[in-house]
Amino acid sequence: MINEDAFRSELQSAIEQNHITLPTLPEVALRVREAVEKENSTATEIADMVATDTALSARLLQVANSPLYRGRVPIESIQMAITRLGNKLVRSLVISLAMKQIFQATSDVLDKRLRAIWEDSVQIAALSRVLSQNLSHLDREQAMLAGLIHNIGSLPILTMAENYPELIENPQALDELIENLNPTIGMQILQAWDFPETLVSVAGNYQNLSYDNGPEADYTDVVQVSRLQMLDESHPAAQHDWSAIPSFAKVGIEPEIEVINIEGVAEQVDDVQQVFM
Repeated sequence: MINEDAFRSELQSAIEQNHITLPTLPEVALRVREAVEKENSTATEIADMVATDTALSARLLQVANSPLYRGRVPIESIQMAITRLGNKLVRSLVISLAMKQIFQATSDVLDKRLRAIWEDSVQIAALSRVLSQNLSHLDREQAMLAGLIHNIGSLPILTMAENYPELIENPQALDELIENLNPTIGMQILQAWDFPETLVSVAGNYQNLSYDNGPEADYTDVVQVSRLQMLDESHPAAQHDWSAIPSFAKVGIEPEIEVINIEGVAEQVDDVQQVFM
């Protein structure tokens, strides 16, 4: 079986030679992000951009009327959604909704794995959004996006793994390979997407249990705590002494507390899952 170093080297070579392309954000998401960053774009202009993608438009309207964001009056148009929600929130939602398109399998072999990775990402995104609500310096929609993109590096790794039947047929070996290579490849993808360093760091450090970037929690801390809360007890990180992990103290969660059991959390997580599943 190919070893990790050889696989890493071949993957990087394939990326550099365009034999395997890194995932790209859909054009509409890029255009909306650029328009919002200009700060003088109108709701009409952004609505016209979103409307070029019929599926995304429908999903955005669905989300705007979901329990997460709906008001007393139903939202019936993209422009109304943007006016109600605001440009920056719409930007985060458009990018978040576009993520599901990126996690589409190119073969039956990958379909089951990618669906599992996406479902895991959505769970972590939902819990990250909940945890960030008590951290006033963080934006809960960015926290949700951070959860969705934390393991984005798995996509090209799985694409390359298709060339090695012995990996596809050995789930444990493939899981270890993904876990070990995910941070580096994930950072590479998010840098290519020109994401802010606060989100690039999430991909690079969500597994780093000694991560400590200062006295205040950042998105990496939130995603790390959310991921640990969701891990199976058999995972090595679940056996770690969580009281020694800086992220818990900064997020304000006692390591022994199961966040999902806090009153109202399960309902909020379910609302997010309904948006993305």
